[in-house]
Amino acid sequence: MSESAYDRALGIKTIGVRDWQDPSVAYHRYEATPYRALDELFRHYELREPDQVVDFGCGRGRVAFYVHNRFRIPVTGIEANPLTYEEALQNKQRNKQRAKHIKAPIRFVQGLVEHYQVEPTDNHFYFFNPFPATVFQQVVNNILQSVAENPRPVTVILYYPMPHYTRILEENTPFALKAEIKVAKVHDALEKFLIYSTKGG
Repeated sequence: MSESAYDRALGIKTIGVRDWQDPSVAYHRYEATPYRALDELFRHYELREPDQVVDFGCGRGRVAFYVHNRFRIPVTGIEANPLTYEEALQNKQRNKQRAKHIKAPIRFVQGLVEHYQVEPTDNHFYFFNPFPATVFQQVVNNILQSVAENPRPVTVILYYPMPHYTRILEENTPFALKAEIKVAKVHDALEKFLIYSTKGG
């Protein structure tokens, strides 16, 4: 199924990119995870109740709507860009009719990811290189602080994993590499997912 056909099936609009107009902003541009990559990931990796997913740097919400529709579990998207956040809310409104049979909530939060208060029930965290390593480190610290306060296994999913992200997880954190899922029929070695979990995840 094409990108546009997937969007139509979900009743959303997520195609395209958006660069930050302010050059001082440290966050990276908006670019959605390809649907073919999500299909490949979830052919090999299952989500189920009581899992809850947080997409840091969710953009217009593609991953959130995909996961919500496929697994019918709660999903939260965090987006810093006010315009992109508004587009995610518009997508939520458009998707509402198609998702009315799904009881699990889907929500979007506008703000800096490092300010997101990790919920005690959040246990899967998704990243597609949305910000620099310094911000990623802060987010990982927030996740681990939440785990210290509310012990539970948690999982980090990296798409197109950059070395500075993997280094942060592999040095001085309880995260261990659980799986590597390559996107089929592509020649870019970084077109893959790395799944890191804490003990029990």
